[in-house]
Amino acid sequence: HVQLVESGGGSVQAGGSLRLSCTASGVTSEHICWGWFRQAPGKKREGVAGLYGPGTGTYYADSVKGRFTISQDNDKNILYLQMTDLKPEDSAMYYCAIETRRRCGTRSIYEFGFSGQGTQVTVS
Repeated sequence: HVQLVESGGGSVQAGGSLRLSCTASGVTSEHICWGWFRQAPGKKREGVAGLYGPGTGTYYADSVKGRFTISQDNDKNILYLQMTDLKPEDSAMYYCAIETRRRCGTRSIYEFGFSGQGTQVTVS
């Protein structure tokens, strides 16, 4: 079965950087949509960044465009989120998520069928 484990979160000062990693196991070639979403206390989940398969576009929320970069190491099944110029409003639990090609086109990133336990990012 699919298992996702996030790491790399922590506490940083505003303007700092972090790189989140998500190591996936049990994935198949059908799991082509990979992404990150976040949720802060009292707020709705927000899709942050997503990859939708070869030859398709990359999604970034307006709030992170130009500051966050999503990338993937296909050989190692690892998803990354490089975060720069962090702001206090970026503080949240960050989750990686994966969905199959059949379903991801109709789902927001935070609705993907598989997600990890999350890693906390705190920006002060």
